[in-house]
Amino acid sequence: MTDLTPFIAGLPKAELHVHHVGSASPRIVADLAARHPDSKVPTDPEALADFFTFTDFAHFIEVYLAVVDLVRTPEDVRLLTFEVARDMARQNIRYAELTVTPYSSVRRGIDERAFMEAIEDARKAAESEFGTILRWCFDIPGEAGLESAEVTARLATDDALRPEGLVSFGLGGPEIGVPRPQFKPYFDRALAAGLHSVPHAGETTGPGTIWDALNELGAERIGHGTSSTQDPDLLKHLAEHRIPLEVCPTSNIATRAVTTLDEHPIKEMAEAGVLVTINSDDPPMFGTDLNSEYAVAARLLALDERGVAALAKNAVEASFLDPKGKHRITTEIDTYTERWLAP
Repeated sequence: MTDLTPFIAGLPKAELHVHHVGSASPRIVADLAARHPDSKVPTDPEALADFFTFTDFAHFIEVYLAVVDLVRTPEDVRLLTFEVARDMARQNIRYAELTVTPYSSVRRGIDERAFMEAIEDARKAAESEFGTILRWCFDIPGEAGLESAEVTARLATDDALRPEGLVSFGLGGPEIGVPRPQFKPYFDRALAAGLHSVPHAGETTGPGTIWDALNELGAERIGHGTSSTQDPDLLKHLAEHRIPLEVCPTSNIATRAVTTLDEHPIKEMAEAGVLVTINSDDPPMFGTDLNSEYAVAARLLALDERGVAALAKNAVEASFLDPKGKHRITTEIDTYTERWLAP
């Protein structure tokens, strides 16, 4: 099989499932840990590698929240956001919908307005300097309960606070013991305010959680959706209604949601006609990046350059970017691919 690594590296891409704090590079995490020495997060990069080795999904959440605790000031927020965009630009990511959990920051004492100003300042600076367009998904941290849902919904729908770049409303964190229907009133408010619904579902639970996300939360895309292949009717529904799945292969292995990459259900998803998008989730924590995830997907799906380019266009299609922006990136993907393959 042809080595697609150079092609993927230069391919213009969009990313739809990637977490704000979870995208902090080891360098940034170490710098933040040094600024906040009371944290249990190590400052040595080698020690960080061990720290980011997860035993199961619950352990991942524990480690993730320890990193969240390093983001304590608006300056921390701005630095993190801008540096994440820099890393994305290096991978030729043209557009990203970054999942942000504002509840975690305001609960730790960051002023709400200052938080919004920090992410927006970083977003505008990143687009100006790197050409990478960022948009926000505000998500509820499911493990924090309905209080976090109320705060997140308020921040997402208050016209005096809602940031210009906000496009969607999500639900993350553990699924086991956190049923989706209880969050329906908050998603209803977000949808009424013009936001899109993009909850995580079916990563560590069965297809019933995905049905709940669709029927109760009005999901327009599904975060992960790993267990969708266990229900043929669900796969058919997703395919017929063009409801995309935000697939994150390496993440699913790291959190033990899937045992091995060769057992990952992405092939069954694609064969069923589901709109599959490739994403990195929490890339530095999982020792990956979006380029690596495309290489994994190319191997699992036996794709050539045109197949990989089609995957990249799936993400653009499934995004909430405006039609003009979608056309621009899709054209860029096609032009790049034709030039690469030209004799």
